[in-house]
Amino acid sequence: MTQCTVQIMINLENKSAFLSLGADLQICTSKNLTCCTKKMEERYQLAVKQDIQQVLQTSSSTLKFLISHNAAAFQETFEMLIRQAENYTSTLFCNTYRNMAVEAAAAIQEFFTDVGLFVFGIDISTEELVNRFFDTLFPLVYNHLINPGLTDISLEYSECIRMSRRDISPFGNVPKIVIGQMGRSLLSSRTFLQALNLGIEVINTTDHLQFSKDCSRALLRMQYCPHCQGMTLSKPCMGYCLNVIRGCLANMAEIDLHWRRYIQSLEELSSAMHGTYDIEHVLLNFHSLVNDALTQASINGPKVTEQVNKICGHPVRKLTLSPGYSDQNKDNQGMKMSARDTEETLANRRKEFMNSLRLYKTFYGGLADQLCINELAAADGLTCWNGEDVVKSYTHRVVGNGIKAQSANPEVKVKGTDPVINQIIDKLKHIIQRLQGKSLPKHEKWGLLQTGSGGSMDEQVSGDCDDEDGCGGSGSGEVKRILQITDCKSHDSTSTYLNILRVNWCIAMNFILICILLM
Repeated sequence: MTQCTVQIMINLENKSAFLSLGADLQICTSKNLTCCTKKMEERYQLAVKQDIQQVLQTSSSTLKFLISHNAAAFQETFEMLIRQAENYTSTLFCNTYRNMAVEAAAAIQEFFTDVGLFVFGIDISTEELVNRFFDTLFPLVYNHLINPGLTDISLEYSECIRMSRRDISPFGNVPKIVIGQMGRSLLSSRTFLQALNLGIEVINTTDHLQFSKDCSRALLRMQYCPHCQGMTLSKPCMGYCLNVIRGCLANMAEIDLHWRRYIQSLEELSSAMHGTYDIEHVLLNFHSLVNDALTQASINGPKVTEQVNKICGHPVRKLTLSPGYSDQNKDNQGMKMSARDTEETLANRRKEFMNSLRLYKTFYGGLADQLCINELAAADGLTCWNGEDVVKSYTHRVVGNGIKAQSANPEVKVKGTDPVINQIIDKLKHIIQRLQGKSLPKHEKWGLLQTGSGGSMDEQVSGDCDDEDGCGGSGSGEVKRILQITDCKSHDSTSTYLNILRVNWCIAMNFILICILLM
């Protein structure tokens, strides 16, 4: 029972003169007696704004949780995959190429730090980070694998070897394969994650939308004006509610088309993220490609040495004994992998998420109707409030959703478009282009998405190596899913991605000590 109802009952019992026609009221005017004052009307005005904000936030809470929860889960998974791939690569060197493992540790750490920076939004060229890794690796391979009996080459000579790597191509076409796979998989995962974060931003924006003065007045008339006449149990008629809410949410309804395309584009990208477009496959298979590269360098050793001598001259160094490198099939104890259930793969998690998100494709187009049906309006067949009195049915025309339909709205005047909504729509248009690969060079678009043209910062990703060029994988076959690896483990599995971004010298020293013990 509201303050107004109590006041009316007291006034009637005391036959007092507190009831009036409410001449000072701005919105809740009535031909009947009312107990509302101007101050009460102002309080109701504040209350109705809070009410509609609460209703909007409640209606979007499940959708917001779905996206935000999965965005966090996918980011955590990416972090874990980067750590596991780094551990795989470090373990490969510890077990198979022990004599260069200590020196390779810094290059491995730098490479996967750059991978993480790219996936989480920093503009780094994936082509350059791959080339830098193999450039840094070449002097170590030349010194320990191709010419294992000679060491102690000068820094100047090592730098010459490093800079000659791209001309000599000691690793065959493996760097090109890695560039293609990394470019495709990292970019698609990064775009997918950015799209989810934008989805959260869209919902946060519409949850806290500022309503126009005319909308606020219409909401007050619909929700609280009947209270001024003691009719606290009366709910607005369905048609009346639809006109008011569709008018208030007219700008929000303009998001509908773009929201549908946003979810559709997410689905298309998610479906295309398999094989060399799947970050899980590419990262966990990276160590195999590195092994292929080192094997190729060993096979091409005499030719590589001849080319290095032509470019850099003969090194001045002293003869010493070197343990060489272990046979590749001899010691793989540190590479144990435990198979993961199919349900736990990243692809299946994406599929489950998209199946749930698909249900919200029409969220913004049907929001006004859902609010009236589920929260605000009276059920069919019941008497209802029409803005002036309690009636059997609402007789005015009911308008449709969106800005154009509001010119005929009898309850709310909609004046132009909301700049905040326009900004959100522009962001959705941009991310849709990114999801569809339209902002990338033609050869770098994923899956079956064929249309579009270049012109964005993402053109840095190289696509020279397509599946047709034999870049679909390495000679080691299908990558195995893993939960964890043992031995030579260079990162704590419970650490966050901040540990990847830091130069963690403590971890590096532990890695070096373990590798020394294994030698």
